[in-house]
Amino acid sequence: MITTPTTTLVVEHHVAWITLNRPDSLNALNPELRWQLSQHLDEVETNDDIWLAVITGAGDKAFCAGADLKARALLKTASRAQLDEVKAYEDATRHIIERWQFPKPLIAMVNGYALGGGLEVAMACDLIIAADHATFGLPEPTRGLIAGSAGVHRLPRQIGLKPAMGYLLTGRHFSAQRAYELGLINEVVPKAQLRATVQGYVDDILRCAPLAVRATKACAMQGLDHPLPAAFEKTYPEELLRRKSADALEGPRAFAEKRAPVWQGR
Repeated sequence: MITTPTTTLVVEHHVAWITLNRPDSLNALNPELRWQLSQHLDEVETNDDIWLAVITGAGDKAFCAGADLKARALLKTASRAQLDEVKAYEDATRHIIERWQFPKPLIAMVNGYALGGGLEVAMACDLIIAADHATFGLPEPTRGLIAGSAGVHRLPRQIGLKPAMGYLLTGRHFSAQRAYELGLINEVVPKAQLRATVQGYVDDILRCAPLAVRATKACAMQGLDHPLPAAFEKTYPEELLRRKSADALEGPRAFAEKRAPVWQGR
């Protein structure tokens, strides 16, 4: 496969910063971008030195404006070789919206439009921090489509049925402030403060033991599939791993010694 840099990955101090990098197309999702994002998420998942990831969009207009419908329309006249290339990308991609039990924290840093597939990417993350000029929505029905990348399922679960249906059935957009009021996002801040605010969440997560963070995420997310008593009694492999870890000993020891813990992630 020959690709252009439709995404970038920078790893610093246990944090992967992933940028969707098609600003001229409002960072719209095409097969190459989905594939590159998939490769980066594979790296985050398997690299023990990466403890969490932040996903954002290049520029200040869009986080991601959704599927690249112009590119999709061109497929109708594409050559067999072009269609084969697209299929090769798709076959090699495990998109973020299908990574149901991604083990490490994901933060969406929404710096503009998060529409359609872009909102679906954000909703697949654990935290969403947005600039106050950001706009959200699932406008697929206005194009004869549906929010098929789990948007029709995630939005009702994340903001409640009636508000979700109000947006799903109309394709209406809503502001960052409204998204915050609905509980879809964690915080809305002025654009100039977005990176610093996200960095604050990153720093606080890094102060926690990474295996404890992963076990917490696993218990919380997987437990939602069960009634409360069953969720409480369920055995979570991630929690068993945390209990046996060196970090589980380091935390209480550091507290007793009145010092900051030194986490190893094992």
